[in-house]
Amino acid sequence: MKVFDYTTKTAQEQLRRIMNRGTDYSRKDYRQVEQIIGEVRRNGDRALEKYTRQFDAPGLKAARLRVTPQEFKAAGRQVDRQFRHSLARAIRQIETFHQAQRENSWISTDRPGVVVGQQITPVDSAGIYVPGARGGETPLVSTVLMGVLPARQAGVPRIVMVTPPRKDGSVSPHLLVAAEKTGVTEVYKVGSAWAIAALAYGTETIPRVDMIAGPGNKYVVLAKKTLSGTVGIDIIAGPSEILIIADQTADPRYLAADLLSQAEHDALASAVLITPVREIARQTAREVDAQLSALNRQETAKKALARYGGIFIVDSMETALTTANRFAPEHLELQVEEPFAMLGRIRNAGAVFLGRFTPEPIGDYVAGPNHTLPTGGCARFASALSTSHFLKRTSVVFYSEAALKAEAPDAIRLAEIEGLGAHANAIRVRLEK
Repeated sequence: MKVFDYTTKTAQEQLRRIMNRGTDYSRKDYRQVEQIIGEVRRNGDRALEKYTRQFDAPGLKAARLRVTPQEFKAAGRQVDRQFRHSLARAIRQIETFHQAQRENSWISTDRPGVVVGQQITPVDSAGIYVPGARGGETPLVSTVLMGVLPARQAGVPRIVMVTPPRKDGSVSPHLLVAAEKTGVTEVYKVGSAWAIAALAYGTETIPRVDMIAGPGNKYVVLAKKTLSGTVGIDIIAGPSEILIIADQTADPRYLAADLLSQAEHDALASAVLITPVREIARQTAREVDAQLSALNRQETAKKALARYGGIFIVDSMETALTTANRFAPEHLELQVEEPFAMLGRIRNAGAVFLGRFTPEPIGDYVAGPNHTLPTGGCARFASALSTSHFLKRTSVVFYSEAALKAEAPDAIRLAEIEGLGAHANAIRVRLEK
């Protein structure tokens, strides 16, 4: 892993490359996604069958798109007790965290004769997208939990899951058990852009939903982006990323392990360490090389580190913090002596992990906070997936006759300034007897 002196032109170019990675999509990509969306809207299940057979499961018919009760039962027999134990802990802790995010309706009666407030209601239905990984052989169980549980805590009545099938037309038993344990029994074997289109418009088999959440490849991202407005979406999440700030107390073994935990995701993932301690930088670079050889995804990690990785030596912790806020990373680790003292200086990050015994992957599985986070600098304005993404806020207004008379002149004047005479008249007629 390369070490850069932050003040050099080479270092600045590498930082820019990392910060701008994976955010541009070609016109061809957009055209392909728009074509898929259009075909699903016109042809429904026939389009789903066509794309699923072409890219995922060659023998799968539209009649088998929905997972059956028998498949759920079979899945339950295929998972071990330890998995169930680990799953139960994760569900319990993720559920508890998202319970605390619940919002309540409220009413204010501060002004005589006036009632204003906000009514909180969940969307009627939500679709959770769970990506396929290595043909479904490495099931992303945590994505099920992180998508379903906030929707469940928001009170969404109907939650469905879509995920690409394996080559034989089945779904990983681990995914099905995770879905069932979180209360989801409506699962469909569809993936990529055609799954997003099906959720947005509905087909003969898949009823449309009001909200779609969950990460995916560039075709999923572009489909969500294109259909935003037709259906609600959570966030536009790109390739994974980690930025670590470390001081002299950090352990290079831990730093290297955490950098690699993100680099193994895919070739577009980024892994960055910023430290004012030159010896920490050098030792971490050596540790990365040593640990890399033991990874089963070492080729992917190597590509990611070569293109979008780097260890940057800065002149001070102040520079490290400024750079981190400019970067606005998905995952930010503070491996420093006093992490809580530094927390208040962090303005832009999807999630912050404090201290040497809080590796980012603990947040992926059991800590509780959601792991679907803004990437590519979007933490400047966006937040983690939460119960709020599945809630609507409806304003409530009531005026008595006396209250209207008291405030009408100001409302009428503002309407007239805007040249909206009918607005003013709708108030004025109520004052006439």
